[in-house]
Amino acid sequence: MRYARVGLTLARCTAMVALALFLTPQSKAQTVDVSGRYQCAQAKMRGKVVPCKAAPLILKNDGRFELRGWEGSYLVNGEWVELSDSLIKTRAKIKPGHKIVLRYYGKHGLVEMTYERRVAEMGKTALT
Repeated sequence: MRYARVGLTLARCTAMVALALFLTPQSKAQTVDVSGRYQCAQAKMRGKVVPCKAAPLILKNDGRFELRGWEGSYLVNGEWVELSDSLIKTRAKIKPGHKIVLRYYGKHGLVEMTYERRVAEMGKTALT
């Protein structure tokens, strides 16, 4: 009888600990640092890949961005970068390999711009 009471108490405590661990809010994952200068690597218009001559996308450390004279703020939300100013809000998808893909409707229909951040390797930036 005494062992049954101890076993029941132990089962209750284990259940309470498991429930407490399950209900406590999980800490958020580290935010990805996407700040930097992104060069246009490719553009796709009307389903065809064309050479890209667009201005760079600049994401600053303070949460501001610049793109072809458009300035505003950005926020990283999961796998998306949300770009906005006082009138316009859009989002671009973060891809592996330091890439950001921005899709929008322009005068040529659906346009997909792929921007790529060039990461300099240590020792390869010397002026010799």
